[in-house]
Amino acid sequence: MSFPIEAVLRVNPLYRSLSEKDRKRLAEAAQLRSFARGETLFAEGDPSELLHTIVDGRVKLVKVLPIGREVILEILGPGDPVGAIAALQSRPYPATAVAIEPASCILIRSAAFFHLIETCPSLVRGLLVGLSFRLIQLTQRIAEVSGSRVEVRFARLFAKLAERMGEPRETGVFIPISLSRQDLADLTGTTIETAIRIMSRWAKEGRVLTEKEGFLVPDVEALAAMEEG
Repeated sequence: MSFPIEAVLRVNPLYRSLSEKDRKRLAEAAQLRSFARGETLFAEGDPSELLHTIVDGRVKLVKVLPIGREVILEILGPGDPVGAIAALQSRPYPATAVAIEPASCILIRSAAFFHLIETCPSLVRGLLVGLSFRLIQLTQRIAEVSGSRVEVRFARLFAKLAERMGEPRETGVFIPISLSRQDLADLTGTTIETAIRIMSRWAKEGRVLTEKEGFLVPDVEALAAMEEG
């Protein structure tokens, strides 16, 4: 990216509430890095030496279960911290982070970040809000993957994606993110065969249509009704 780091921090949701003085101090300790689609930001078990915050693009958090199957814990977007809790606790990353589209991140070494939060109250407040929200979402994801019927999990997934990043169209809501059938299976805790079967049937029924750059949901309220049912 060609933008000065301070300019990026000024508009990033996690850091935009910083005072000018604190922002300058953070900029001195931060760097910007770009990741290609499919590139790994960090792997499960790696030492958490860096705090990542997404500037643009999207990243998935992937966890390998004891039975060997992968589950996507979350899809993160601009403003979201990645691996922050592990970095703050000086523990290895508990999951693998992979760019699912070209992405760029603010990178700050953990040691420098610890020094900053000791003297930057505005940074602490912003970080606590962001991490608390992320913990709530991850707790919900565990419940979603471990319970309920598979179709309900699919409905919940697409309803949430539509809410978070959906773009209104005359024909419905477009979700501008490309996910493979394997990605959908990992996100809902099922097999790729089940994901293929559900998406094929939903396409025929007009519930969710797969397009080149994402998905079209003609009736989000109908998916929400499936959740409640």
